[in-house]
Order: sequence, then C-alpha cells, then structure tokens
Amino acid sequence: MARLFGTDGVRGLANELLTVELATSLAQAAAVVLAREAREHNRRPVAVLARDPRISGEFLSAAVAAGLASSGVDVFDAGVIPTPAAAFLTADTDADFGVMISASHNPAPDNGIKFFARGGLKLADELEAEIEAQLEVEPPRPLAGEVGHIDRFADAEDRYALHLLGSLPVIHEDGRPPLGGLHVVIDAANGAAAGVSPQVFKDAGAEVTVIGNEPDGMNINDGVGSTHLERLQETVVGLGADMGIAHDGDADRCLAVDANGDVVDGDQIMAILALSLRRRGMLTNDTLVATVMSNLGLRLAMKEHGIKLLETKVGDRYVLAELNKNGYALGGEQSGHVIITRYATTGDGLLTGLSLATVVAATGKPLAELKQVMKVYPQVLINVRDVRKNDCDSDEGVQAAVTAMTAELGESGRVLLRPSGTEPVVRVMVEAETQERAQDCAERLAKVVSKQLAL
Repeated sequence: MARLFGTDGVRGLANELLTVELATSLAQAAAVVLAREAREHNRRPVAVLARDPRISGEFLSAAVAAGLASSGVDVFDAGVIPTPAAAFLTADTDADFGVMISASHNPAPDNGIKFFARGGLKLADELEAEIEAQLEVEPPRPLAGEVGHIDRFADAEDRYALHLLGSLPVIHEDGRPPLGGLHVVIDAANGAAAGVSPQVFKDAGAEVTVIGNEPDGMNINDGVGSTHLERLQETVVGLGADMGIAHDGDADRCLAVDANGDVVDGDQIMAILALSLRRRGMLTNDTLVATVMSNLGLRLAMKEHGIKLLETKVGDRYVLAELNKNGYALGGEQSGHVIITRYATTGDGLLTGLSLATVVAATGKPLAELKQVMKVYPQVLINVRDVRKNDCDSDEGVQAAVTAMTAELGESGRVLLRPSGTEPVVRVMVEAETQERAQDCAERLAKVVSKQLAL
C-alpha cells in the first residue's frame, strides 16, 4: 500500500482520494494507535476534532467523528477553528489526541486530515506508519455503553482566544492596551480564523479592518490570504493602516504587510521576533531555528546580532523537532510557519501576528523600520528535471561546480542543491546581492546539473 501520510497529514481531492470511507478508516486506525495509553490505564479515550470552513469538511468531520465514536473514543467536536487552536485545545483538555480536517493554503476542492498526539504535538513518522499499518486490520467494534459520545465543544474558540490574549503584556507603561494605537488590517483567507482573529486583535486594543472574512465553503484561499497578498497590500495602503496580517486557510501561517504595502515574509518576522525575545531574555541559548531555504539575509543578520541560527530540512515538522529536542524558543519557515514554543506546539498564525504587532506597538517603530534588521537577498530557484536526483551530492562535476560558485559568491551569496522528494528533479537555489547575478549563477549551475546528471 502506498504511503498515505505526506509532510502534513493525509491530503487529496475531497470525495476522490479523501473519501468518507478513508476518513472513517483513518479515524478507526488512529483510535487504536493514539488511544493505546488510555486503554492501558482503563480510561475512556478522548479526542478533539476540528475543521476549516471548506464545504467538504462537513462530511469528512462527520465521517471522522463516526469512526472515532464507533471505536470507543469520546469526541469533542470544536467545529470551525484554526489548526493551532485544535493543537492547543488537545493539550489544554488533556485529550489523548486531536484531529484537524483542513488542506491549509490549498484550494477549496482539496482537503486533508492531520492528527495531533497527546499534548498537541505533531505525530512522529513512526506513529503515522502505525496508523497506516492499522488500516489493514479489522477495527475493534465496542458495543453498548463502550462506544464513544460525540459532544459539541461549545467554548473552544473562546478558550483559544483567551490563551492568545494571555501571551500578550497586560498593559503598556502609558496605560495603553497591548496593541493600542495600531490600525491593523487582517486577511483571514475566508478560512478558519475569519471569526477569532479579528476579535482577538480588537480585544488586544487594535483598530481592526477585516478582509477575507466571509467563508462560504468554496472561497477559502480564493484570491485572499497568505498566498494572495495583493488585496491586503492595497487595503493597507488605501486606508493608511499601520500594518496588515495575512493568514492561510487554517491559520497556521502568518505573513505581514507594512504601511507602504511591502511584504514582510516569515524570515523577516522571525528576525524581528528573535531580537525582541532576546532583549527580554526569552530566546533560549540565543538560538533561532530555520530551514535551509531561509534567506541568506536572515543568517547574516542573526550573525551580526550574536544569535546562532540552526538549520533543518524543509518542513515545519523538522523545525519543531529541533525546537523540542533542545528546548529552543523560536523557529519557523520563510512561508510564515512560525513556532513560538512558550505558547504553541505548532505554527500559529494568530500568535505570530499578535507577537509581531506587539513589537510594533511596544517599540513605537513602524514595521517598515523593524524589518530593516535583515536585508533580503534576491533568490532564484530553478527546477532541473529528468535527472538522477540522488547523485547530486556525490557527482564530482556537480560538486566541483558548487564549490567554485560558492567561492565566486563569497559571503555575498549562497548556493543550495536539493533533490525533490517526489520527482526526478534537482532544485538549484542561488542567492546573491543582485537579482541579475543570482539568475546568472543559477542558470550556469543548472546547466552543469542537467549535463552531469542526465538520465
């Protein structure tokens, strides 16, 4: 059987790959694997269930709830809430596991099922493999009072909102609330944060304008959100707002826009937050965790300020693993997955946006000034197709070209070759001081890769 779990749960076209039957079976398999500890201690297993507002989430959540209850798991159905809210509530209620139905930034026809272990943690690869193996086994069928209850988690959103507000300073020295004096535009991507994000920013004292807050089941991420920033940029500039915050469909990401309408990406957000945390003595071991795809400018900025940057493979799960292993405070990706471990077990777009806005309010500096902590180096990515991707690290000709180009660029540039995980493709990435130089170097290196590794 082909592996179902990808980098972030099981995803696919709803009602084609992701069917009622698969959703039910996955829930039953997860009930065996993730509720094992509860059964060993003679406890009734409990799971938190949530979804984003895409229309297919209605039948998929019903299927998951049925699968869990039929396996003897009590279900707290939180309805439409962000993914980080589901993770938080899994931990806050001491549930055995959580289930989130969402395809994040994907278009409405797609959907996905992701699981959180006890404590709101992402599943280890081994647990995902166990769940897949359990799909081949007949599920348990408890009877009578041993089947699970399905109850509405009525105060789920309120509990999450209070948690977010609890991460902020109570009041400034001059009496202002945490975000007092800021005008923030929020783009909720017609997604899971459409209700809670604007309310939390208002409760924190900001003047709030909202776009992308009318989900109808089919318009999630459609021309709005963190993958489509144009409308947010126009709104911020048009209203003269201080900043804009963009979520994706399930609100585990955050990108920002400054008052000039310029994008502030995940790397810049991490740089700003890292310095803020360090000033407050909250940046563990003066260390930030990011992936190999983070911009060279982030590396140089952190070096300049005496902050160590640890690199992981691409994927927020690898960032999170490094954070958890050593107790670090902050990490994330250029795409806007930012993890603040003091308050979250996963990327949280609302927490990130609130934290960024708090720095703006507390310092009195506009976001456009704060982001100058790092220079964003032009980055060119070329996908070289139909090559022997697994040989890119061992081919002498390719490695010689990489070494020569690295020396040519010096400290003003960077070269990265990365084989695709799913295609016969090598990704050639070059950063340099100018777009033209980055493009030229990337094209030259791509030609070497194409020639040396041709099939």
